[in-house]
Amino acid sequence: MKSYRNLRFSNINTPDFSHLKLLLFWPIFGILFLLVERVIPLQFHEVYCSFDDLIPFCEYFVIPYYMWFAFLIGMSLYLLLEDIPGFRKYMWFIMISYFTTIVIYLIYPTCQTLRPIEFARDNVFTSIVSYLYNFDTNTNVCPSIHVLGMMAVTFAGLKTPRLRGVGWKIFWIVSAILVCLSTVFLKQHSIIDVIAALVLTLPTYWLVYKLPLRRKNPAKI
Repeated sequence: MKSYRNLRFSNINTPDFSHLKLLLFWPIFGILFLLVERVIPLQFHEVYCSFDDLIPFCEYFVIPYYMWFAFLIGMSLYLLLEDIPGFRKYMWFIMISYFTTIVIYLIYPTCQTLRPIEFARDNVFTSIVSYLYNFDTNTNVCPSIHVLGMMAVTFAGLKTPRLRGVGWKIFWIVSAILVCLSTVFLKQHSIIDVIAALVLTLPTYWLVYKLPLRRKNPAKI
């Protein structure tokens, strides 16, 4: 387990602690996302396909939807303590995919109008969804950051030595599927947003996990 007892501001640039600077991405991303969401005036384009109408609203998917936050934070903490190289790759996957997404939002701003006007049921889950709708806008949706973040967690889990046993592999894959499904069953995203995010993961995965291996083994290229 990694120890941070000797961490000081003066030694943040040393090999033992320089990876912590990657955490600065989060406040930077927060500012960029706030700019495209609230500050910069954009002309939004609706994302929709007929398949979206076939997907019913299901408030129970709010559970895996919010579990996404626990996955992101939990994986970050675990890798910080147990797998620093894995943490670096995890953060680079997030930084590349999230920054690309911000650029896409600026070039082609999107929105969706899939949310139900009223809920067929009144329960604690619909109350949570109502709160979610109130604070989370329906703009800048394609590709889905929720899906990108979960794919970052899934790839990190599948690559981490202690988290890639058969049971863990099933857990990561099932969790990723549930989180991706939650975005469309809660009407937070169109299926197009999910597909666009999954497509974006392909070059990002290659850059983060495959390209470094090819550079180390040029004879296999």
